[in-house]
Amino acid sequence: MISSKYVALLGLSAIAAGLGGCISVDTPTEPIVIELNINIRQEVIYRLAADAEDAIDENADIF
Repeated sequence: MISSKYVALLGLSAIAAGLGGCISVDTPTEPIVIELNINIRQEVIYRLAADAEDAIDENADIF
């Protein structure tokens, strides 16, 4: 006698085999464009401020 687990497994295998041909992956015709709008202004200002502070400390007699 065939168990119900075997029948269920056989049924799922048949469904999976039938769906195997339905999936297709195509490459896009246009290139993928990723737009990154990153604001780095704060970091640049911080670095410039640190550099300016170092320059003032090194040349205190000029300022």
